[in-house]
Amino acid sequence: MTVSYKAIVSSDWNECLAPCRPFDFISFNFPETKSQLDAIFRKYTANQITLRETVGLIRTVLPNPVKPEQMDAYLDEAFITYTGVANLIEWCLSRNILFMINTTGMIGYFQRVFARGLLPRVPVISAHPMIRFSETGSDPRHIYDLFETGDKAKNSEAVIRSMGIPADKTILMGDSGADGSHFEWGSKAGAYLIGSMTKPSLADYCRIKNIMFNKRFGIDYSRGGRIDIQKEMQVNFMDLAATIEAVVKS
Repeated sequence: MTVSYKAIVSSDWNECLAPCRPFDFISFNFPETKSQLDAIFRKYTANQITLRETVGLIRTVLPNPVKPEQMDAYLDEAFITYTGVANLIEWCLSRNILFMINTTGMIGYFQRVFARGLLPRVPVISAHPMIRFSETGSDPRHIYDLFETGDKAKNSEAVIRSMGIPADKTILMGDSGADGSHFEWGSKAGAYLIGSMTKPSLADYCRIKNIMFNKRFGIDYSRGGRIDIQKEMQVNFMDLAATIEAVVKS
């Protein structure tokens, strides 16, 4: 990367920037797997099983490999982000703020998202390689493999070190317990922590570890409550621009 970035936003994707889950494309293409995938996802986000165990279970459920055209069919039907996410990514990149998608979702999902121009192409993603397609010119320049939730912190740290970005110019966003270790690393490093659509699993993790949020954004589910997609879609992520700008200038 030749751009000199002055800050970084390293954000989870599913239910943090977009109201979808990392395995939805599987149940879309193989509807018979939905109930099993839902049960696996609940255990995973509650920190009852690791990501490695989760992927192992998914492999036993998946009847056939997912093809690019199947991923495209899912994206054509169901791709969605929260309001203003694409604008926020563009805003960050236009100001030399590196936007990194750091997720337990699949690399192949983002390959097809960028190939189809559904999001501004970010320079870096960190995602799981279980589903990965042949390289294309629309892929992010740097792709980090993520095999376990702890790799979110490992990959964020690798990026800020390689880019010379100070830890106090690092902004982390997450929603669930799968982001707990990322926040734990960020808290120790001096990063700015944003809970986006915060779930009880992340709130509980941070409470037990004595990790303080710098900001809670969107609908706060930390004390429980039914997920309300309609209310979530009324949240505009461009409202975070002022917060990010303040961190960069601090």
